Amino acid sequence: MRHNEVVRNQHEEDLLENPTEEEIICLWRSLQSSGLSEDEAWHAILTGIALDAAFARSKNLTRLAH
Repeated sequence: MRHNEVVRNQHEEDLLENPTEEEIICLWRSLQSSGLSEDEAWHAILTGIALDAAFARSKNLTRLAH
């Protein structure tokens, strides 16, 4: 894999791991439009963020192992 591809892939991963406030609000509105209440949509987002944080450590360990 070329250096440029590695940098591009790393950048794409960083974008997914660090959502902006606008992206979170867009997701919240999307969840609401699918039938969830405001609170349910917000809890779904917080749960996703919490799971990402909880499993981030194991993902980093996997990267180091390879």
